[in-house]
Amino acid sequence: MKITDLKPTIVWKFFHQVTQVPRPSKKEGKMIEFLESFAKEYKIAIKKDEAGNLLMSKPATPGMEDRPVVVLQSHMDMVCEKNNGTKHDFDNDPIETIVDGEWLRANGTTLGADNGIGVAAELALLASDDIQHGPIECLFTVDEETGLTGAKALKEGFMTGDILLNLDSEDEGEIFMGCAGGKDTQATFHYEPVPTSDKMQYFRIDVKGLNGGHSGGEIHKGLGNANKILVRFLFLLKKKYDFVLCSIDGGNLRNAIAREAHAVIGLHPENKEDVRILLNHFAADVENELKHVDPSVQLAMESTDRPEYHIDNATAEKLIYALHACPHGVIGMSHDIEGLVETSTNLASIKMKEGNTILIGTSQRSSIESCKIAIANTVASTFLLAGADVKHGDGYPGWAPNPDSKILKIAQETYKRLFNKDAKIMAIHAGLECGLFLEKYPKLDMISFGPTLRDVHSPNERIEIATVGLWWSHLLELLKSIPAK
Repeated sequence: MKITDLKPTIVWKFFHQVTQVPRPSKKEGKMIEFLESFAKEYKIAIKKDEAGNLLMSKPATPGMEDRPVVVLQSHMDMVCEKNNGTKHDFDNDPIETIVDGEWLRANGTTLGADNGIGVAAELALLASDDIQHGPIECLFTVDEETGLTGAKALKEGFMTGDILLNLDSEDEGEIFMGCAGGKDTQATFHYEPVPTSDKMQYFRIDVKGLNGGHSGGEIHKGLGNANKILVRFLFLLKKKYDFVLCSIDGGNLRNAIAREAHAVIGLHPENKEDVRILLNHFAADVENELKHVDPSVQLAMESTDRPEYHIDNATAEKLIYALHACPHGVIGMSHDIEGLVETSTNLASIKMKEGNTILIGTSQRSSIESCKIAIANTVASTFLLAGADVKHGDGYPGWAPNPDSKILKIAQETYKRLFNKDAKIMAIHAGLECGLFLEKYPKLDMISFGPTLRDVHSPNERIEIATVGLWWSHLLELLKSIPAK
């Protein structure tokens, strides 16, 4: 079975088309061209703002002209992650999809169902002539994944609706009415390159095989973070043996839990077997800790060529200590909504950069603004104490839950009517664009809902096929049931 054989046909047809268009964050030009061509083909009114956001408008079907304007919204970019050994150029290659039982996944890369399935649903609505709805506006934003820059750049008056349906959630049967705000914290270490010695032997330490995942939606699962695991070992190593740190690298994206990390170290020959034993014992501990959530974790040590330089020992020591001390994971749970993560932080990436610098990327989230600032400052303090330069990103606001939302009540009623069971009403710890929309459009009445996705932001990303039909049916029933103004 192929993706084009799946039901509902029109949604999967457009999702397949979306997967064929390269669309990394900040490189959405090809996707914008595709959407503009779609609007031209189907004679849909379209406009574009300075950031690249697109708005397509479609009038009401006959008899529904008295309904309020509804905005449907999704983001056009995707997270670009692939497994080691997978040959894929995200700037130019289409995503190869695989029907795997009850799920659709990609071949060694992220699938881009986050949020390509939302884009596909909007296109299906715009292209159809047999769906009942009032006047609709379909908003496609750019660069949600790496900066929310499209939502931040959205100007007053670009869209006209007072109801917004965000199609960027990941659990069918759950309707979201709030989300966390976020902030990034970056630390930069400056080091002196020191020539390596030919009297040492050099080894690469790898942490791999982790699932990774979304640093908002999956932070509560206790998944392994490759950066933290690697630094734990380097800390243990430092307590026992004299070694030099030549390089270190781990993770990629601020909103993804690091799946892989590695370091190159120099050892005195007489210590190498003892270090292997230390690594084996540590690996056994990690495997035991993660056996229920990351059973495929691997730690490996292999000989490598002698690098030209190593990081000066003083900076290496401060780097290791600071990374070990840097918090990662859930910091606090909500007192208002049972089971909701309130505050968290992600040690996202460690990168060697030009100019003898090492850049540490972290991301903080909270549904309470003051707690978001507090954990960002906690992370900053960890690196400031180690002598690093620290800066914060602008961040983005949360979306405060509104239990009195009219569109929420209609969504609840239509779900119960369709499926004879109650939808779960939730807030989400992941960041959505909704909080930014409220800054420019304070009267918006919003919900977020979507089909079931798992392991987004990782090459294990997949979408549960059956839930797409359920979600699509609910979306159509919801649009049909919105009362007249």
